[in-house]
Amino acid sequence: MPVQDYLVTIGLEVHCQLKTASKMFCACPAQYGEQPNALTCPVCLGMPGALPVLNEGAIRMTILAGMMLGCETPPLVKWDRKNYFYPDMPKDYQLSQFDLPLCLGGTVPLYDDAYPKDWQKRIARPGHAIGLTRIHLEEDVAKSTHLAGHTVIDFNRAGTPLMELVSEPEIESAEEAVAYLTSLRQILVYAGVSDADMEKGQMRCDVNISLRPVGQEALGAKIELKNLNSVSAVRRAIHFEIERQADELDRGVRQIQSTRRWDDDRGETTVMRTKEDAHDYRYFPCPDLVPLHTAAMVAEIRPTVPERPHEKRARFVREYGIGDYDAGVLTSDLGLAGYFEEAAKGAAKPKTIANWIINDLLGNLAAAGKSLAENPVAAGGLRELAALADGGKINGGQAKEVLGAMLETGRAPGEIVKERGLEQVSDTGFLDEIVGRVLAENADAVAKIKAGNDKAINALKGQVMKLSQGKANPAVVGELLAAAIAKS
Repeated sequence: MPVQDYLVTIGLEVHCQLKTASKMFCACPAQYGEQPNALTCPVCLGMPGALPVLNEGAIRMTILAGMMLGCETPPLVKWDRKNYFYPDMPKDYQLSQFDLPLCLGGTVPLYDDAYPKDWQKRIARPGHAIGLTRIHLEEDVAKSTHLAGHTVIDFNRAGTPLMELVSEPEIESAEEAVAYLTSLRQILVYAGVSDADMEKGQMRCDVNISLRPVGQEALGAKIELKNLNSVSAVRRAIHFEIERQADELDRGVRQIQSTRRWDDDRGETTVMRTKEDAHDYRYFPCPDLVPLHTAAMVAEIRPTVPERPHEKRARFVREYGIGDYDAGVLTSDLGLAGYFEEAAKGAAKPKTIANWIINDLLGNLAAAGKSLAENPVAAGGLRELAALADGGKINGGQAKEVLGAMLETGRAPGEIVKERGLEQVSDTGFLDEIVGRVLAENADAVAKIKAGNDKAINALKGQVMKLSQGKANPAVVGELLAAAIAKS
């Protein structure tokens, strides 16, 4: 059967490192980029007799993240031992949460601008939200690097606070999975709990995917995809796996619950193992950590919940009079949203500020290979540039020239305009002479204008601008030409 004759069901398990100063159960720094195995101690190395201590900051961050996503926190939570044997976990168990996690329920809204750009006009379920099953807090494992003949392990990452966000199996396509991950990352960054940088391993994703024929109620066998370290890899892996499963089902090959590794270079998945169920991990409550009563902590955190991306987007539309698309672009990044608000502060036309950022500033930064953090144009400088252009002090072309200079030097626009002599001339005494000369040399055009051909005045404006070396104010030129023609 064609792929479209199968129903696709996808669930995501997202692991996200929290932005704490220390690890989850010890005082070792939680940092990225240090020398291998430099940030370790007996606790995170699993030495006999070493006892864990809960990181309160990580617990608070997880509860805050849950509130941002509409989750509920049970009044009592606990930590469990998840038993498995692998070199990246020297204790032979992972401290995690099983039946009493920190967060239950909630949703992840699929923002339109979070979909791949080539899919934003083909969104199947606009405004849809994906349900969350739970968020639990655990410790990360060490980083294993598999080489040709051996494996090396860096324990710096072991013990880092790690949220696992488990979705309901409600995602129906690779593109919805991309929107889910992108929207989730935006919300976590807005909450200030994580940078969620997939390139640094701060956010990783496992995909559960199954196919079943249209009309069949029971879900197909669940296949888990591992080793997905970018949003684009998630999209490619899901597309490959849908095609693979559909092809095998067409040939009568029964799918077996299993775990597969995604090979990004080869663009395919390969079998790793048949999947364990929860009972295979032999969960039991950790005897070294007492259960935690959460009511007081929840009450303290609730008033601190910051504005969420969709709330900020709605406010931008309401307060600044910009469109939904512009508001979506500006709020897609927390730093960009803050830059816009600073630039729009006191601006006569906030919409103009939005246009300068979206249409000019971001494009110039991208062309220069710079991020917003490397932007040399101060928010106040952009506001001043927009005011110069809106006030007729400089024309559009000159404004773009000034912006280019600001990007190169970081200087204020007023200084650049004065230095380069770009300010437009509105002195009617200077312009009257040029206007009179142009009208005298273009009697035919004047006759056409008087006969009702209003568009003919544009050619006269162009000549005045040329003779003034582009310094004339176009609005003033238009007024002077119209008045002189009316009197002639």
